[in-house]
Order: sequence, then C-alpha cells, then structure tokens
Amino acid sequence: MKPAYWDEACRELARADPVMGGIIRSAGAVHLVSRGDPFVTLSRSVVGQQISVKAAQTVWDRFSKAARTVEPLRVSRMRMTTLRGCGLSERKAEYIRDLAAGFVQRRVDPERWPDLPDEAIINELTAVRGIGRWTAEMFLIFNLLRPDVLPVDDIGLLRGIGCAYGDGEKVSRAHASQFGERWRPWRTVATWYLWRSLDPLPVEY
Repeated sequence: MKPAYWDEACRELARADPVMGGIIRSAGAVHLVSRGDPFVTLSRSVVGQQISVKAAQTVWDRFSKAARTVEPLRVSRMRMTTLRGCGLSERKAEYIRDLAAGFVQRRVDPERWPDLPDEAIINELTAVRGIGRWTAEMFLIFNLLRPDVLPVDDIGLLRGIGCAYGDGEKVSRAHASQFGERWRPWRTVATWYLWRSLDPLPVEY
C-alpha cells in the first residue's frame, strides 16, 4: 500500500526541486512499500550485513527453515550451533539472539514507536548489539515508512546526489546532510527516488 503522504510529497518535491521532479517523473508509477513484521525486518538486516544479496538470501532461507517461525521467543531459544549451521557467523548469531531477547523483554517495543520521534526509535534500536544507525534508518524508511529520513551513511544516497546534482562523484556525508535540507519534510521520498535513479528495481531492505 502506498504511504498516505507519498503523492503530496512528490508534488512538493517536484515544485521545489526541478531535478528531483525529473527523477520522479522518470520513475513512473512506483512507490515505497512497507516490508512487514519489525522483528523479521531487523533480523534480515543483521543477516545481510557485509555479504552479498544472494548470500544473504541463502542464509536467511536456512535460518527461516531452522526457526520454522521467525518470531522473537522461538529465535531467542535457538542454540548457537543451530544458528551457526544456517551459515551465520558467531557474531551474527549472537546479534540475532540478542535482538530476539530485546523483543521478548520489551527493550525493543514496536507498540511504543507510533508515538516516538525518529531519533528516539533510532536510539532504542542502536542499543541492540549489531544494529547501527544505518540499519535503524533503513528500518524507519522501509518498515515504519517515516517520511523524513536522510541516511547519510548510505553509499547509494551519496552516489545518487553526486550523479543527479554533481559531476558523478560520490559526495561527502556532510555535504549530503546539508544538501538534503531542501527536501524537508520529505527526505525519505527524495532518498528513495535517488536510489531509483541509480537502479530501476525498487530498493528493499
């Protein structure tokens, strides 16, 4: 389902920024889609860290099969040997179990998130081992559909700004942060379209 703010955001971005307007028009009738269950989304992000998309999918398929149901209580009780047997490194196996325990103990509590600002959710998520700011920001974008996230640690965003507005070189995080002020309060939407300008397939995390 399309985020409620999407069409308004596209209109305002196109009016304020002709380059972004061209990117939006070129992309066609596409939009951001929520990636579903919070625990599954975060678990997948941990599994996929620092490995290829194909390798991450293989490990995830093995992990899902071993867990039978990917939900916090079940995963928190899985043995390390079982997790390692799915292809997870020892560190990632620890991260997955810690994440599951965080959900079980309500240190990570999705029920609170609708009332919290972005930074408060980022702080809650990054308190979990294995989840950094980039992962938390991807979660805000792809699971919670927050409209104004600018993930300046994302290589694709930095390259997208450089290609669309510069000489094709990746820009610095500081430059991206300053540059992105023009897209408030729709920086998520601008980021998503910059990703699409580099790759016609929808970005998913």
